[in-house]
Amino acid sequence: INDFPLLFAVQDIFGYKTQGCRKAFCIAGYILSCGALRLLFYWKPEWHVWVNCIRCSLEEADIVLLRTTDDFRIYSRKTVTWISVSAFIKSRSDYPATEEDSIFSKAIMKPSLQVKTIQVQKIRYVWNIYAKQFQKVGVLEDHHTCSAIHDKFGSGLTCNEQNVRRVICGPNTIDVPVIPVWKLLIKEVLNPFYVFQLFSVCLWFAEDYMEYAAAIIIMSLLSIFLTVYDLRQVRHLTFFHKEDVLLMSGKGFQELESHHLVPGDMMILKEGKTLLPCDAILVSGQCTVNESMLTGESIPVTKTHLPQTDNSKPWRVYCAEDYKKHVLFCGTEVIQTKADDRGVVKAVVLRTGFNTAKGDLVRSILYPKPMNFKLYRDALRFLMCLIEETGEIVKKALDVITIAVPPALPAALTTGIIYTQQRLKKKGIFCISPQRINICGQLNLVCFDKTGTLTEDGLDLWGLLPSERNCFQDIHSFPADHSLPWGPVFKALAVCHSLIVWEGKIQGDPLDVKMFEATNWWGDHLAISGLAPVEGITILHQFPFSSALQRMSVIAQEIGGDPQAFIKGAPEIVAMLCRAETVPSNFESKLLLYTAQGFRVIGLACKSLQAGKLPAEVESDLTFLGLLIMENRLKRETKPALEELSAACIRSVMVTGDNIQTAITVAKNAGMIAPTQRVILVEANKVPGSFSASITWKSLEKNKAEDYRSLVSISEAGFLLLNGTVFARMSPSQKSSLVEEFQKLDYFVGMCGDGANDCGALKVAHAGISLSEQEASVASPFTSQTPSIACVPELIREGRAALVTSFCMFKYMALYSTIQYLGVLLLYWQLNSFGNYQFLFQDLAITTVIGVTMSFTGAYPKLVPYRPPSQLISPPLLLSVVLNILFSLSMQIFGFVVVQKQPWYSKTDIHSACLSVNNHEKNSSSSLGLHGARDGAHEQTDNGFKSYENTTVWLLSTINCLIVAVVFSKGKPFRQPIYTNYVFILVLIGQLGICLFLMFADIDDLYSKMDLVCTPTTWRISMVIMLAVTFAVSFLVEEAVIENRPLWLLLKKTFRYHSKSHYKRLQHMLEQDSAWPPLNETFFSASVAVTVEGNIGGHSNPTFDSSEDSL
Repeated sequence: INDFPLLFAVQDIFGYKTQGCRKAFCIAGYILSCGALRLLFYWKPEWHVWVNCIRCSLEEADIVLLRTTDDFRIYSRKTVTWISVSAFIKSRSDYPATEEDSIFSKAIMKPSLQVKTIQVQKIRYVWNIYAKQFQKVGVLEDHHTCSAIHDKFGSGLTCNEQNVRRVICGPNTIDVPVIPVWKLLIKEVLNPFYVFQLFSVCLWFAEDYMEYAAAIIIMSLLSIFLTVYDLRQVRHLTFFHKEDVLLMSGKGFQELESHHLVPGDMMILKEGKTLLPCDAILVSGQCTVNESMLTGESIPVTKTHLPQTDNSKPWRVYCAEDYKKHVLFCGTEVIQTKADDRGVVKAVVLRTGFNTAKGDLVRSILYPKPMNFKLYRDALRFLMCLIEETGEIVKKALDVITIAVPPALPAALTTGIIYTQQRLKKKGIFCISPQRINICGQLNLVCFDKTGTLTEDGLDLWGLLPSERNCFQDIHSFPADHSLPWGPVFKALAVCHSLIVWEGKIQGDPLDVKMFEATNWWGDHLAISGLAPVEGITILHQFPFSSALQRMSVIAQEIGGDPQAFIKGAPEIVAMLCRAETVPSNFESKLLLYTAQGFRVIGLACKSLQAGKLPAEVESDLTFLGLLIMENRLKRETKPALEELSAACIRSVMVTGDNIQTAITVAKNAGMIAPTQRVILVEANKVPGSFSASITWKSLEKNKAEDYRSLVSISEAGFLLLNGTVFARMSPSQKSSLVEEFQKLDYFVGMCGDGANDCGALKVAHAGISLSEQEASVASPFTSQTPSIACVPELIREGRAALVTSFCMFKYMALYSTIQYLGVLLLYWQLNSFGNYQFLFQDLAITTVIGVTMSFTGAYPKLVPYRPPSQLISPPLLLSVVLNILFSLSMQIFGFVVVQKQPWYSKTDIHSACLSVNNHEKNSSSSLGLHGARDGAHEQTDNGFKSYENTTVWLLSTINCLIVAVVFSKGKPFRQPIYTNYVFILVLIGQLGICLFLMFADIDDLYSKMDLVCTPTTWRISMVIMLAVTFAVSFLVEEAVIENRPLWLLLKKTFRYHSKSHYKRLQHMLEQDSAWPPLNETFFSASVAVTVEGNIGGHSNPTFDSSEDSL
């Protein structure tokens, strides 16, 4: 049953009440089970709640249970806490009347004057006693209108209001403390794997295996150290700067530290550079900020104040997608402020602490969205299988269980990812989400932004097509011998921008910079020129560029003249806002002419205004001025990178906010659309008075395109996603939605972009790659310092190599533990086992060193047209493991049986193979001494670990571990050949040399220490032959069967195996549908499943938006 109307992100919430008698029974259970029951409840918090508590309403609950609604259904337990506000108010009636509609007033219970709260992922929620639900605090309520924000918070909060809010909201900090090593140690030890390790260590200490137990402790500490290292990598991104801020309150101005800020405070922004300590709504003046920390884009952004409009709509609804133009985000830097006629630049605190934009991004790192990746699920199954396979032998000896799970596995897997991170860092790719590296190896679709990603960031002016009296004039080319003539077009280029002078340079959007430079003017809000017949132009008001509106506008005034409005933006949008008589009749054909050649085209318009009478609607009845044509060249690396992806059967898709014709031309030039391919233009439009969408299909190959309209059905939308290469005029939220739709078709989606408009899509994609000068941006999991898409194939290469390395590691660890397990089982037939140093040598000197160095192998330089497997439980991998287990078992049984058939073999006299009596006495005394020391027995006969079977099986199994390491260290096609990993090769040669030395050396002290016995040279040579045959068979089977891709494709075809991926099924359906695309007939659907345009049910940008308002 769901107890609340609005979910926290993707979580259900249930109320529970603790019962004393149940709790008493649980405590008794903890004592009787020696803490095992408490440990089980630590792993399963929902069981702890169900056993200790009874179900109740959220209002009565003292414990709440949260459950994610995704496939993982992860539970978390939260304790309800109470906050008292009685120190600041004596009764609820003392609380200001202006606060009655705020959550702070609705959360205070009477007569206790307490507030009921829970904390979920660093966010505090309070119980709304009227709405009967938990609601988020630390944010300004969304229901306020623009005028209400100005009126209610314009003069700041009273001291009483501030104090109450500080207690309820908590401090305004984004603090991510590094977990102390002792706490991390406890947390790691309580992990199921380490609990098993702890059990093993205790058992080995009890059996006096001191050295082996100490080695396992060292390996566990190594894993913990690597975890701390990963946490510290993220620490520098989340550091919170505390600054003094100036506030306006009921007592006037006061200065206080930023961690005291609360939503609703009125903040005064000082002149000069300031780092913003919270999210705030600008209510007066204008700011220029650097948002590179959030977006990775270091272009200054202009922020304007919230309009004081008197209407009933909430401010976010009124401002729509452009609300961000009025919001200053936490962590960004204010580099310039400009006061208006009210004298100061003021901002109302909107969000504090982890509720802010920066806080949201830090939380996304601390609590990453679980990736539904089969490798990680299969890894857990793999470990469980290794434990379960030893279940039957528990009756014989507990320590056999400890052999099944390799102790070096966590350290080996962690080091593999760290090596890949370091290789990526050397190539200029920084990663803040290491678990996504393996997922990069599965990418089969990559979305690219156009401007600044596929094409150069800086646009070059190509020409200006002015319009006068409803007709286009002669084109003015750039660069030109003569300067642009004075007139409305000149003025539009000079003032219609959001540039600033920062550190002595004109800075801002590259497009704006090129436009302004074409005028040869200079200025900062006041433009001056010696060539024009005016002293200068003052910019009175700016409306910065909006992705949603696809335009920007300014109101400017010549010194001594009347004000004018200037607008620039998408030509189609600008033309719609102009008076029809001013737009040339051949507007569409001219626009098509230039966009089809790949030019970026900007529309310009103006409007004369009366001095002192600025109309409410500036952007209407405009005069069309012309088209500014800009050349957007492809980056040098774009085409080779896209060709490499295409050759590897990785689909490339362009997602841009630009004109469709320009985007298609760029796609053709980049090779995304082949010259032989047929291009069909699909335009989506809203159906008036309906939630439906109509689709217009146009073939670009025909001069006169026949238009056919149809409604979008589910299959049609799927087919569009399956075949669409260019998605144009996409808003930021639509980019995010598109990535999610691709993911629903079971694509592994990468997103590569460079700016703020791509942040949402970068976060949603399986692998988001931001092209940024910053070393790391929390806008995406990956950041490339090289501003080109050459990083995408590089990342996929490294991802594939990391994924294959993970598989190799799992296979090797499975074989190593099974080989050791089989050897011990064979020796158990004679009540024997491996010795302490024998275990230690295999686990530490062989497996751990191999596990750490196997990952050094780099990625193969060429991308092949298929991906590595995505799951451990796949036929080739399982067959490989099973066959190698059989080979190892056969060899060990053969050696075990054949050694007993040798003429020199004796079960009682372990020195019968040695000819020298002196050696016999030496070995006997040495052996007895060793066993006496280890077992604490006196004058014990040599019936311990030493035997011919032990020596044979141990040497065979140890060198077999090296054989398996070589066989499983795959090179091509995803990793470089094994011989390029020099460290690994040297390690293998060294280990093999030591093993052969142990096999052929007759050093009594060494043999005694290692629990080995002397055997004839012929038998040692026989063991080498057995190992050589095993290696040859294993290597041939791996190469001829397991790695034989044509064979597996043939088997798939023979058994009619079809992929379960949704997009593959759609491809199969499309092959059967000869009538698609529908250019010759019209389809209608009763219900429309997909709205292509508009934001109905659209995805909100997770970088700046948060929908976690209530629980």
